[in-house]
Amino acid sequence: MTDKTPIEMLHDRLLVEQDADAGERTSAGGIVIPATAALGGARRLAWSRVVAVGPHARSVEAGDRVLYDPEDKAEVEIHGETYVVMRERDVHGVAADRLGDSATGLYL
Repeated sequence: MTDKTPIEMLHDRLLVEQDADAGERTSAGGIVIPATAALGGARRLAWSRVVAVGPHARSVEAGDRVLYDPEDKAEVEIHGETYVVMRERDVHGVAADRLGDSATGLYL
């Protein structure tokens, strides 16, 4: 495989890149909270930008931002960048300008 090999996602698979702000957070008091910190037993979902979409994905397009559980992810490195591969059914929500004027601005 060469460094310039194109990648086509299959079936309902999505290739996403994590948002830069998906890591550490800072509390209102200035305390840095690592991305791995538990929130009282609740799982924290993450936003990512969709880079590539398989032909059977119905509700997601390249360029959309998707909400997913980072605990259920499979990472892959492509050209030195780390991406996440997931199924469309693992997406909890989609944020995109193309969705129009819904009540929340999100497609959930």
